[in-house]
Amino acid sequence: MMDKQSTLDKEVSLEGVGLHTGQMVKLTFKPAPEDHGIVFQRIDLEGQPKVQALAENVTEVERGTTIEKKTARVNTVEHVMSSLVALQIDNCLIELNGQEVPIMDGSAKPFVEILKLAGIKKQEKARRYYVVKEPIVYRDEARGVELMVLPDDNYSVTTMIDFNSPVLGAQHASLVRLEDFEDQIASSRTFCFLHELELLLNNNLIKGGDLSNAIVVVDKVMEQSELDKLAKLFNRTHIEIKKEGILNNIELRHQNEPARHKLLDVVGDLGLVGAAIKGKIIAKKPGHAANVEFAKIIRKKMEAEKDAVPRFDVTKVVYDVNKIMELLPHRPPFLFVDRILEMEKERIVGCKNVTMNETFFQGHFPGQPIFPGVLQLEAMAQVGGILALSQVADPENYLTYFMKIDKVKFRHPVVPGDTIIFELHFVSPFRRGIVHMGGCAYVGDKVVMEAEMMAQLAKVK
Repeated sequence: MMDKQSTLDKEVSLEGVGLHTGQMVKLTFKPAPEDHGIVFQRIDLEGQPKVQALAENVTEVERGTTIEKKTARVNTVEHVMSSLVALQIDNCLIELNGQEVPIMDGSAKPFVEILKLAGIKKQEKARRYYVVKEPIVYRDEARGVELMVLPDDNYSVTTMIDFNSPVLGAQHASLVRLEDFEDQIASSRTFCFLHELELLLNNNLIKGGDLSNAIVVVDKVMEQSELDKLAKLFNRTHIEIKKEGILNNIELRHQNEPARHKLLDVVGDLGLVGAAIKGKIIAKKPGHAANVEFAKIIRKKMEAEKDAVPRFDVTKVVYDVNKIMELLPHRPPFLFVDRILEMEKERIVGCKNVTMNETFFQGHFPGQPIFPGVLQLEAMAQVGGILALSQVADPENYLTYFMKIDKVKFRHPVVPGDTIIFELHFVSPFRRGIVHMGGCAYVGDKVVMEAEMMAQLAKVK
C-alpha cells in the first residue's frame, strides 16, 4: 500500500526565547492541506508573509539555518524541521510572531512532544518520496567535510565529528530508522566551544542564551575569576569546569550528545529537500553550511529526475491478453491492452503495442498515422479498469463505467511501431465502488499523455 501524506490533527502552540535575538516568540503548528509542504509564516509582519521550508530559500547558515522569502525571514529552523521529518509530517503551517524559532532547551525534544500532542492525521494523497538511485556526494576537502547519500529502501543517518579537541574528541552517532529519533536523538542539545561563546557574547549574539540550552565545551585554560565573570553575564552564582572538560551548566544526556545533535541538524537541514528521502546518509564533519549545500544538490537532482521516464521491463507478464479478456468485456478491435507488466494494491502498469494494422489507421490520418488521443484515454482506462476490478473478490461479475476525465494532456504523438506503457495509481482510496485514478503514458523516454479519471464499479445484473 502506498504511504499517504500526513498533517496535524489540531493546532498547538509553544513559547520560548530566541537564542540569538533574546525575544520571546510564540510558535503555532497548524494543520495544512495536501501538497502544502512545510511553510513558516511571520504573523507579526505586515501582510503576514510566508516562506516555504526549501533549500533554495536558505539565506544564512551561521550558527543555525535561516530561510527567507521577501520580507518573511525565520532563523534557526533546523530543530523544528528535524521534528517534522522524524514524525513524517508532510504538511504544516508554522506561525511565528517573531523572527527566530525559540531555542527551548537546545534540542528537538519540546517540538517532538508538542507535535505528538497535536496528533498526526493521514491524508488522501500519496506521500512524495525521493528515492536515491545512485550515490550523491558533497565534499569540502579543505575542511575535511563529506556528505553522501547511498541507495537504500529506508532512511538512515550516520554522523562522524572530530574537532581536533582533546576534550570533545572524535564521536559518531547513527539513526537506523526514523521511529528511533524521539528516544535516541531528539533530546540531544546544541553545543559550542567556550571560545565561540565569548566571541558570540562580544558580538551581541546569544541574547537568549542562559547556559541551560547548550553544552559548553571548555577548550582553553581559564582562571576561576574568568569563570566568575562568565557566571555573572549569565546570571549564575557560580560555574566551574567538570572533569570531562565541559562547564557544569548541564548534565550530558548521552555520552556522545554532540555527535547526536549534529545528526539532529543533518535530519533537519535535509528536510529542506522538500520530499521524504529513501537513502542511507553518511555525514563526516557536517555543519549547517555543508548540510544546506548538500540539500541543494539533492533537490536539484530530484527536480531533474522528476520528469524522467521510469524504466519498465516489457518482458514481464502479470496478466497476458487471455487473462485480460477474462477480466474485461472488451474484445478486438476495441481491446487496447496487450499485457499487464506490474500489479500492486494501488498501482498498475500495462502496455499496448501499436501496429500499422490497427483498423483506425485506415481513416485517421492514413498518410501520417497517429494513435488517436481518445483511444489512448480508452487504453489507459482499460488498464485502470483491471486495477479497479482487483479491489473486489468476484471481478467477473462487475463492469467499470467512466464517470469523469480530468487534467488530460497529450504531450507527444504515438505512431505505429510504438509500445505505449500506462502507469496508474489511486489518487483517492477505493470507496463504495468509486475509483479515482491518475497516471501517465510513456513511449521510450517520453511522457506522451497524462490524465486523471474517475469510474464506478457496477455489479452485472
